[in-house]
Amino acid sequence: MNPLNIWTPIRDLDALTNRLFGHALGERESQREGELQPWSPRVDITEDEHAYRVVADLPQVPKEAVKVSIENGVLTIRGERNWEKVSENTKVHLIERSYGTFTRHFRLPDDGAGDKLSATYKDGVLTIVLPKREETKPRQVEIEVQ
Repeated sequence: MNPLNIWTPIRDLDALTNRLFGHALGERESQREGELQPWSPRVDITEDEHAYRVVADLPQVPKEAVKVSIENGVLTIRGERNWEKVSENTKVHLIERSYGTFTRHFRLPDDGAGDKLSATYKDGVLTIVLPKREETKPRQVEIEVQ
């Protein structure tokens, strides 16, 4: 993985335009107050000899708002983070966090045991474990020499 940020001139130009003109018009950078936009949570996927792990950061998303499903070999994570209303006396200067619904889809590997998938949710982090099927795990066979 590359820890460096990838420079995207169009994104940076758009952000600069929003900063220069959006705030002057009383608009937030990425969305208007109360307007929910789709967003995409950050996800890490790892594999070891026993299982695949999907770890998703879902800060401020209640457990009840997260749904995990498997259909036709595709893992789907859905949820929603709601906008916290502010009082009329509060001035909003900058909003960078996204709100609204999200959906992420991941094709399951052929050696994954989808029927044994498990999910846990703690401190805003969703962890999904997909065990590997026994018959697909690598094994070593000892060869006898005669």
